[in-house]
Order: sequence, then C-alpha cells, then structure tokens
Amino acid sequence: MAFRNDFAWGAATAAYQIEGAHEADGKGPSVWDMFCRRPGAVRNGDTGNVACDHYGRWQDDVALMREMGLNAYRLSISWPRVLPEGRGTVNERGLAFYERLIDALRDANIEPMVTLFHWDYPYALYRRGGWLNPDSPRWFADYARLVVERLSDRVRDWVTLNEPQVFIGDGHHGGKHAPGLRLPLDEVLLAGHNALLGHGLAAQAIRAAARSPVNVGIAMAVSVKIPASDSAADVSAARQALFAAQPGGCWCNGWWLDPVAHGRYPEESLRLHEATAPRVAPGDMETIAQPLDFVGYNIYTAEHIRAGADGQPVSVPRAPGHPHSLFNWPIDPENLYWGPKLLYETYPVPLHITENGMSNIDWVSVDGACHDPQRIDMTARSLAALSRAADDGVDVRGYYHWSLMDNFEWAEGYHQRFGLVHVDYATLKRTPKDSAKWYRQVIATNGANLPR
Repeated sequence: MAFRNDFAWGAATAAYQIEGAHEADGKGPSVWDMFCRRPGAVRNGDTGNVACDHYGRWQDDVALMREMGLNAYRLSISWPRVLPEGRGTVNERGLAFYERLIDALRDANIEPMVTLFHWDYPYALYRRGGWLNPDSPRWFADYARLVVERLSDRVRDWVTLNEPQVFIGDGHHGGKHAPGLRLPLDEVLLAGHNALLGHGLAAQAIRAAARSPVNVGIAMAVSVKIPASDSAADVSAARQALFAAQPGGCWCNGWWLDPVAHGRYPEESLRLHEATAPRVAPGDMETIAQPLDFVGYNIYTAEHIRAGADGQPVSVPRAPGHPHSLFNWPIDPENLYWGPKLLYETYPVPLHITENGMSNIDWVSVDGACHDPQRIDMTARSLAALSRAADDGVDVRGYYHWSLMDNFEWAEGYHQRFGLVHVDYATLKRTPKDSAKWYRQVIATNGANLPR
C-alpha cells in the first residue's frame, strides 16, 4: 500500500471562509456578504467579515503550511475581490493579493490548486439574475480568463466550480445557503444548467489563456454508497444507488457528472424531471463536456447499501452508537475506498480528493496544545482506504484535507471546527493541532506509516 511518488499531499480552504477583509482594498460584496446580514440566516449571526483574517495573515499561514510539510494547497479566488462588479473594471489590489500568495506558496515548494468559484458570487451580478441570467456562463468565463492570464505562469491545476449541486441545491432550492432562494424546480435546474455551461466555457478559457501547461478539473460533492458486504450483489446495488435519479435533481450524482463527463443528462433523471428539466440548446452539451484532466471529489458522508430480494438497493441503518462528527455526520472511512473505486469505474478520469475531513470539538488545552485524536484516527483510516483504492487501479493523484484551519462554516458560522490548525476567533491566534503534526509524518513517509 503506497501512494504514487508525485502524490499531492495538501489541505484546502475557500476565500470567503478564511480571508475576511470583506470591504478591504476595493473588494465588492458577494452573495454571502449579503446573506450573512439576513437575521437568522447564519448560526449566532456570524459573518465572514473577519473570518480568519487570512487576507492580513497569509504569510504566517504559508509558514504554517511549510511547517506542516504540505506539498500542495487548494485555495479559491474571490470573484468580487478581483472584479468588484463581477465584470468590467479589474481591482488590481485584489489580484495582487493572490499573486503574492501564490508566489509565497511556490517559494515554499507548495503547489497551488486554484478554484475559480467557491460560492462567493458577486452581488452585482446576482442583482442581474445571477445563474439564472443566460449571460452568466459568459460572465464566469470572462472572469476565468482574466485570472488565468494573470496567474497561469505560476498555477498548473485549476478547478472551475466547487460543488455546483450544493450552491445550486442549498442556495437556490433549499434556501439555507446564499443567496437564500427557494425557487421552483424548473428555475433551479436552469440555474444549474447555466453553471455547468459556465464550467465548460471557463475550461475553454483556461486552456486558451494559459501561459504554461495546465490541468483543468471540477470539484463535485459526492455522498458515497458503501456496499454492506463484498458480495457482487451488494456491490452492484451500491453502484446503482450511487448514480440513481433523485427527486429534485440537485442531489443526483449523475445529474452533474454525466454532462461534464459524457455530454448528456442521465436518461432516468430526465424521465423523472420531464416537466422541469432545462431546455438544452444546440451545442450546450458539447460546451459542458470539455475534456477534463482530473475530477475533484469532495467526500464526507456515506450510506450503507445492500441488495434487496429483487436486487434493488436497500439502505442499511447504522448500528446504535455509530461514531459521528460534531456536525452529526457519520464517520465512515471506507467511503474513500468505495467512492473513488465506483466513481472511477464510471468516469475513468484521474481524480483528486479535493475535500475530506471532519468537524470536531477542539480547544486549546492547559498544556497549550490542541489534542484531536478523533480527527487523526478518522483521517488515518480514510487514507488507508484511499491507498487500497489506488492499489486496485484507481488513478488517484492527491488528497486535500478539509480544512487547513478552522474557519467560517457557511450557515453554521464558527460552530464547526474542521481545521488541522485551531483558530482562536477572539485573538486569531493559530495553534497547529495534533492532527497537523501527525499529517506531517504521513506526508514525510508518503503514507507508508498509515494503518495496514
């Protein structure tokens, strides 16, 4: 059990969750800036106005990454920090921040993976219809081109969108994320279609504008299905459940992956949503299905599946007392075996685990350290499972732990702590947790010290 010699050992963050400086140096507002002003929208009334003040403390944070031994770091660009109105006049001070950050990463021998959109949509463009506006894919592609023209001499790996099913499903259908909409399903799926068109146009723009060789991908949220046993029937049932059509469309894995990988929406889902599916114009699917150099999978949760008497998937309840995180998400480390394995069989594209981690009850102890043995145990088991997937032939290129540091966890505010580094939000002091020191040893041995 070993990872490839050039394996990317990283951690991940997102701009709105760590940067703060919400009005500094010409930045424009995002939908998350506005959503956080809505009473009751975010736990405790928390906002990302300050967050971890990464904008002011980025040099210290890069030093922490170097100390941790990371050789990769996934960050996102704040679209309204670069283009305060979403398009038009460029905010040079905003772009300069990312140039300084990426230069420092490269000086530290840390390879940046840049996500162009991690949910902080420019509020100015939202007021023009956001993802429902037919021009929105082009707006996104124009922004992508600008960033790539400026940074692609130093950035190789690019992610267009992070989790379209979440920012569409929770932001435009469920209303619990920005922009906080509860649209009818036909408009939800139209917004999703435009986001996928934005991905395709952005992928074209990245390749056209790149100043050096690039890898282009997209990051998808996946709730994995784990077979209850290794029997062929249970594995087949888990595979079927992983790609099954879901009422509402947003949470069907195939609804988002099939267009990107195969240039079509799944037939079963189209039948289920016959009255609400978006109208697909000529050329749309060809635009969406740009060749991918990798797919990023964000994996946290799983469901256990067995084959019923008719071979159809049946959900298997967990035993009482099954371990869970502070978020109340069940701990299922085997999701990093079965997820990559079943996904790679269907979409045989090199993959990165672009997010994986757990929220834990972490604090700095009287000894000055932050002890998080549960995170270490979960991550060790998960990485061992991922290593087995690689042994089975899955082309897995990297792992990015979520998250580098505790941060603003969207509608949960600062209640959930996912970080390898503890952040005291009163003082903004960083304290590497035991998991950060443990992860350094994993990286140093290229995973050889993981449980077998």
